[in-house]
Amino acid sequence: MRSRILWCGISAAALLASTTACGSSKSSGGGSGSMGEELKGASFTVSSKDFTESILLGKITEYLLQAHGAKFTDKTDIKGSVNTRTALTSGQVDMYWEYTGTAWITYQKNTAPVSDPTDQYDKVKAADAANGIAWLDPAPMNDTYAFATRAGQADKLGVHTLSDLAKLSPSDATFCIESEFSTRDDGFPGMTKAYGLTAGKDQIKMLDTGVIYTETAKGGTCNFGEVFATDGRISALKLTVLKDDKHFFPNYNAALTLKQSLLTKYPAIATIVNPVAAKLDDATMTELNAEVDAQGLPADQVAQDWLKKNGFTK
Repeated sequence: MRSRILWCGISAAALLASTTACGSSKSSGGGSGSMGEELKGASFTVSSKDFTESILLGKITEYLLQAHGAKFTDKTDIKGSVNTRTALTSGQVDMYWEYTGTAWITYQKNTAPVSDPTDQYDKVKAADAANGIAWLDPAPMNDTYAFATRAGQADKLGVHTLSDLAKLSPSDATFCIESEFSTRDDGFPGMTKAYGLTAGKDQIKMLDTGVIYTETAKGGTCNFGEVFATDGRISALKLTVLKDDKHFFPNYNAALTLKQSLLTKYPAIATIVNPVAAKLDDATMTELNAEVDAQGLPADQVAQDWLKKNGFTK
């Protein structure tokens, strides 16, 4: 899911000059080749968006490719989907993990989500092929939008589905959301329309992502917070996710995206990355996110430990 179309305060022209204004940049040195030499001599610039899950996926990719002989330059943590996508299409970075729902709605300008995740992936992949962008196999994880509340509050208000929100009084139907989510077709406007909700300005608080989780857990600012399905803070803060009973929110399966020309030159990338994608289900990604967001471990360490534990690196 995770569209994050938030600009980092630089113009599009400045972005084309330097993605490092929004992200980090470091080089790996030589590839270790501990798992093979298929990519010996190759050098890749790996990117990600600016939230934990995307950064983790970028780090996993870096150390995985390094284990097969490649060098990498780290440009993870670019602020916003548009910035990250532009970095890829303009050739400033070589690859990053994107979400099917984001590509379908944000880049490919569709308004209606595709209910079947495989069908949506196939449509996104086919549409981006015309743009010269390849999609590797999708991970089974679905990091879609959701709303959560304190477990006790859900029982107290009798709210367990998004449809239940319509029966609440304005004083109880209070929401913490991101500014981007407040304007997206697949965000708050679309959700309230689909569920027949009316929410005035006094019922809505615009907050940064991390603050939404903590304020929702506290319950003073809002009763219901916009969250992401695989975020480790949901369980860490003992939040209860409301069921999207009308299946409004799109599927957001993650897959590595890169220029088709690069994949044609290095087809081993797909052979190396696809088995890793297959392992990244909801439970796995939630656990990895929690190790960073709840336990405070560095993303590099979490990525390397997971790859080694699952036999993808030594």
